[in-house]
Amino acid sequence: MITSAASMATVPRGVRFGYGVGSFCTATFNGVPGLLLLFYMTNFLAVPAWLAGVVVTAPKVWDLFVNPLVGRWSDRTVSRWGPRRPWLLAGACTLPITFFLVFAGPPLTGVPAALYVGACFLAAATAYALFEVPYKAMPGEMTHDYHERTSLLQWRMVFVGAATAIIGVLAPIIATSEGAEGTLGSYRLMALTIAVILLVAMLGSFFGTARAPMTGAPEPDRGGWREQFAAIKGDSAFLWLTVLACVQMLAVSMMLAAAPYFATYTLGSAAATQTLFAALVGPILLTMPVWVRVARRFDKRGAMLLAVLLFGGGTTAAMATPLFGPVWAHCTILLVGVGYAGLQLMQFSMLADVIAVDAARTGKRRAGVLTGLWTAIESGVSAFGALIFGIILSVGGFIESDPSRMVEQPDSALTAVLIGQTAIPAVIIFASALITLKYRLSSPVAPDARA
Repeated sequence: MITSAASMATVPRGVRFGYGVGSFCTATFNGVPGLLLLFYMTNFLAVPAWLAGVVVTAPKVWDLFVNPLVGRWSDRTVSRWGPRRPWLLAGACTLPITFFLVFAGPPLTGVPAALYVGACFLAAATAYALFEVPYKAMPGEMTHDYHERTSLLQWRMVFVGAATAIIGVLAPIIATSEGAEGTLGSYRLMALTIAVILLVAMLGSFFGTARAPMTGAPEPDRGGWREQFAAIKGDSAFLWLTVLACVQMLAVSMMLAAAPYFATYTLGSAAATQTLFAALVGPILLTMPVWVRVARRFDKRGAMLLAVLLFGGGTTAAMATPLFGPVWAHCTILLVGVGYAGLQLMQFSMLADVIAVDAARTGKRRAGVLTGLWTAIESGVSAFGALIFGIILSVGGFIESDPSRMVEQPDSALTAVLIGQTAIPAVIIFASALITLKYRLSSPVAPDARA
């Protein structure tokens, strides 16, 4: 039985640190392409906005297949390093290389450039799955304690915040280091720098989790795909959490894809991307202890509802940016950042609870399959954020360009940028509040606790 135990930490501090540093991979691979890839293709490779949106989306749809497969493999892995860590090492050896190739910028434009970037991004998504799926499965297997899982994941989120702040500021600075919007060469330098950071962080997490406890079910689920999926379909807490994460990440991914356009065309400065990003992720570094206390006081579902209201309120307020200017925009994004910090912490803490309950109820190790499905569906749906924003730009009449052919955008395109950054994400995120009410797994957690 999984219960809310006494508040004595069972996961060593060194392991928490080692686990947390792996979040540099999560923040980097989600953040940099989400922030810069669409802009890179439309403004440097002359790829039409709708096609660039397809390129960003297609490799993520691939996750629907590869993530559950990696999760299943990691569940069944037997090694002296445990079931998860060999896969962390495999990801560390492949992702930095494939990430660099995405932004390598061969002498191609239009459709050929889109095909090249799409193939490289597909390879990078596969390498990312090798690391990320086992990595996210680990917290549910490290401790039985309901609240310690939130505390453990607080470390992860602090590193996510630090990494996102560094990457979100560093990557645009390097990418725009040669000219107002940058050059192909500056984007290559950015990609090489980020690839090195990825390698160091992923290897750090592999070695840092060597002493991680393993409290989950000792035996992997040997059933076939049909039996495993049938069991998961009956787990309503997992299903509602997956729907909730998908809706929220759709809104977040739209805002990330829109950020460089919002900075360039609404605020009038591409460099504002860096300060907007800092306003978004800064609260992750500062508010984690507060969100942990809120979750203890109002349970995780109550904390999630508060986070949704803060995120949605800030996004709605950002619609007034053309009236009140850049300072207003940064203040509203700061409010979004406070809500985003809570969303992220509660999502992953809830996922760890669902994994722990499933292991206690079934006696089988299925954390990899559950996490693989969750990340695959979430990633696939969130990738549609860039696609939707690309379509909004196309409908608004946005004109693609390259550095040798700068264009002036029509007013309809500027309106499309503002709507894609504010109004539509706000509607989506408020819808997630209704979904949160359907998730009812709470403390104390028992093996049969379901919605």
